[in-house]
Amino acid sequence: MKHGKRYTEGAKEIDRNRVYDLEEAIAIVKKNATAKFDETIEAHVRTGCDGRHADQQIRGSVVLPHGTGKSVRILVFAKDAKADEAKAAGADYVGAEDMVQKIQKENWFDFDAVVATPDMMSVVGRLGRILGPRGMMPNPKTGTVTMDVANAVNEIKAGKIEYRLDKTNIVHVPVGKASFTEEQLGDNLNTLFDVLIKARPAAVKGQFLKTVTLTSTMGPGVKVNPLKLTQA
Repeated sequence: MKHGKRYTEGAKEIDRNRVYDLEEAIAIVKKNATAKFDETIEAHVRTGCDGRHADQQIRGSVVLPHGTGKSVRILVFAKDAKADEAKAAGADYVGAEDMVQKIQKENWFDFDAVVATPDMMSVVGRLGRILGPRGMMPNPKTGTVTMDVANAVNEIKAGKIEYRLDKTNIVHVPVGKASFTEEQLGDNLNTLFDVLIKARPAAVKGQFLKTVTLTSTMGPGVKVNPLKLTQA
């Protein structure tokens, strides 16, 4: 894969055979985030899980203390009083069967997160094949199937992110923007790692956090020492 000049220049400053302390890794990633837009900083965490086994799956959510720096558009499936609550909390779109039709017939996806009340899941279930692959299907484990729609909307707007294993047992999550201070990114990352470590399945043996890599949208990855994270 051919990389651009900016990526190549940034990669020269990184020792590929070294794992960095978190603070140093954050500083390097920020320094290399030189695009003309505010790059997203992401963490890629390879775990010791084997996602083929149900007892080694991890999935959940965490509210980052400084948010992600991204404005999130929320769609809520609710009716009557709960629909009013969602609107009052700042949901961008609220509806029921009408929203299902809009998504199915118009291929409409002007939203980033979906919340639903439990009684609406029979309706939302018709969108499983559409929302599932996009990682947007409401789920009780991530707090997006709930009667407390106002709290769900507030948390997502405040910087709540979902995490789950991909097919290679890696968790990929945004943790902020390049414009964040190193302290803000550090707070967000430490919060994420604390939650991931607590979510460790009992069936996982040996080292849980195998590798941790920080990247910006356009920049090269920087490896973080995972052993120091588990001692925090």
